[in-house]
Amino acid sequence: MTRENNLSIAKLFLERIGSGESAQAIAEMFSDELHWNVPGDTGVLPWIGYKTGRLAVTDFLRDSGQMLERVALEVHEILASDDRAIILGDLASRVVSTGKTIETPYAIVLTLHEGKITRFLMLEDSFATAMAARVE
Repeated sequence: MTRENNLSIAKLFLERIGSGESAQAIAEMFSDELHWNVPGDTGVLPWIGYKTGRLAVTDFLRDSGQMLERVALEVHEILASDDRAIILGDLASRVVSTGKTIETPYAIVLTLHEGKITRFLMLEDSFATAMAARVE
């Protein structure tokens, strides 16, 4: 793949997430053999941790959609190479069960092969998200 193709795929991914497109339509952008990783506390947030397959995408969209209300998603920059695209920005979410708001910078690293996302790595302050999701 070329840098331009990978940049286009990253932008399309963001468009689909932002437009509220179906989880299945978003998941079609990913390889069947997807490696998904959102490092953090696996005890509180169901989407945190290492998973494989497209089901990781639909589970993430379902679970995060039920637990969080998006307040803001800013994209500062999208970088691309011949096999990766990196999305950098800030996001703010409100935890539905606690009403607490989390603001965190994020980086999403997409590894691509033949037009599909084969690896997804999201780096955020998952500790703050987990703490905000804990009901006291």
